[in-house]
Amino acid sequence: MDFCPKCGKVLNHTRQGGAVLLVCKKCGYSKPLQEQEKVLAVKRSNKNLRREDVLTVDDVDTSPLPTTHDVQCPQCGYNEAKWWTVQTRSADEPMTQFFRCTKCGHTWREYA
Repeated sequence: MDFCPKCGKVLNHTRQGGAVLLVCKKCGYSKPLQEQEKVLAVKRSNKNLRREDVLTVDDVDTSPLPTTHDVQCPQCGYNEAKWWTVQTRSADEPMTQFFRCTKCGHTWREYA
């Protein structure tokens, strides 16, 4: 997660042409995303938001993510997965935890 050096707000990923930029929605600061930077990008449609929002995780490099052995992949049964959290619902509700199986690559989520 990157923060704006001008106002301290979170920088959001956006595409402009073929480039990916980090942009501050508050003050307008932007910088190009360097290709060597590792990025976990989550896209969410703002149309007809419902509790069952669909999230797409693109080009995830899971190597820097923490690993857990306390879950079982629903697809292959393996008990090792990388995990991360995303605030998918309103701020007063718990974050959603995502898992990616280190054996088969299946991704699933659990609500806290």
